[in-house]
Amino acid sequence: MSTGSRHSRHRAREFALQAIYQWLLSGNSQEVIEAHFAQVSGFERAHPEFFHQLVDAVLHHASELRDAFSPFLSRLVSEISPVEHAILLIATEELRHSPETPARVILNEAIELAKAYGATDGHKFINGVLDKLAAHLRPHELGG
Repeated sequence: MSTGSRHSRHRAREFALQAIYQWLLSGNSQEVIEAHFAQVSGFERAHPEFFHQLVDAVLHHASELRDAFSPFLSRLVSEISPVEHAILLIATEELRHSPETPARVILNEAIELAKAYGATDGHKFINGVLDKLAAHLRPHELGG
């Protein structure tokens, strides 16, 4: 995968994080959220199909995604910040349904998002949860 392609997928994850965060707080429809982001400055540098795929999958499967990562939380889902919640939803979706993307890439992207958008030590929480989840979902990759 080229650097440009990796960068456009990273940007798509950033916008997906913002879109899912908005959904968690507002409850707006996917159509409203995606229409808003299509107009945001810089969106043209994101991978639009990947953005749509992530947002669509998370919004339609949020409950089962939460069920997948909840056993690895040290607190209730309702007690985690909306940013961390959105990151966990995105990463869980990718770990479950994007076998073409290495687990380490998904974890690194989630940690980078947490560092950029989350609380001071939020990336440590994200890393701890996703390490356990990834070892459970992809033991063949991570030796779990």
